Amino acid sequence: MAMRAIWKGAVSFGLVSIGVKLYSATEEKDIRFHQVHRADGGRIRYKRVCAVCGEEVPYDDIAKGYDIGGGEMVILTDEDFSDLPLTTNRSIDVHQFVPADQVDPILYNKAYYLEPEPIATKPYVLLRDALLQSDRVAIVKVALRQREQLATLRVRDGVLVLNTMLWPDEVRAADFGFLDEDIAPRKQELEMAASLIDSMAGDFAPEEYTDEYRNALQQVIDAKIGGQEIVAPPEVEEAPAGAIDLMAALRASVERARAARAGGGTPAPTEEHEPVEPTPITAAKSAKATPAKAPKAAPAKARKATGGAAAAGEEPAAPKKAPAKRATKAATTESGEAPAKKTSSRSRRTA
Repeated sequence: MAMRAIWKGAVSFGLVSIGVKLYSATEEKDIRFHQVHRADGGRIRYKRVCAVCGEEVPYDDIAKGYDIGGGEMVILTDEDFSDLPLTTNRSIDVHQFVPADQVDPILYNKAYYLEPEPIATKPYVLLRDALLQSDRVAIVKVALRQREQLATLRVRDGVLVLNTMLWPDEVRAADFGFLDEDIAPRKQELEMAASLIDSMAGDFAPEEYTDEYRNALQQVIDAKIGGQEIVAPPEVEEAPAGAIDLMAALRASVERARAARAGGGTPAPTEEHEPVEPTPITAAKSAKATPAKAPKAAPAKARKATGGAAAAGEEPAAPKKAPAKRATKAATTESGEAPAKKTSSRSRRTA
């Protein structure tokens, strides 16, 4: 589908003016839904109703109001907005050229392509090539959708791209408690983390990544349309939660990354490392380890059954080999005689 220009104006820097058209460079691919009545699928409609009089209000009678608290509202009219310092000359004004790496990506908001007007192609190409050669971006201001925007001009695939930006006071400060804590990874942990990064390093290829949720949702919708059975997607292995052995997790991650890069198969064994001082996590796990239990002695009923079989003249079953301590205890009786002598006396009395 051909792109449609959403804005026409000019890029102005110095005394140079370049006529351009503005196109949205991105589009959302989210699957959108309507709210419907479950019983018959009818669309749910909303009416604009006044909370004071309860009447439906036509669009022409709707104004903008600013809530000042306490139930009071300041109403602004079109005349109030007409006096604001918002440029209407449809110009993208260049204020400065700065190194590209000085613009924090958190400031970027939305991207637009700029296409030159037929008579402005040469100055357009001139600005594009000059930006590429200087490795800088232009800081500009532009009025879009009734609002002044801070933006940058940069080059992508031979085209000038306008990236609207947030104003500095629209970016929140990262104020978290752990930033004040004295936490420092150990040297061994940093080395293992660096090894993991190296094993997963590569060149970014965005086409290799897909929206798995959207694809699965589309399959559900297609199955519904075709009256087919909906097959649940395979479960994804979740990362372990809670306290873990950090070094062990890093080593396992390195092995898995190496195996994945090699094309699958059994991960290669991890290189031997010098013993390291246990972390608080591993120390806590060692303290909770359960000690090994000693083997239990053979039940008394089993010993009596063996003796009874010998008294009846039957060949007793070969006893299972018992641990050393249990064998010593069973071999010695209270009178100091061996069990074999005791069995022999019983046989004579029976006879």
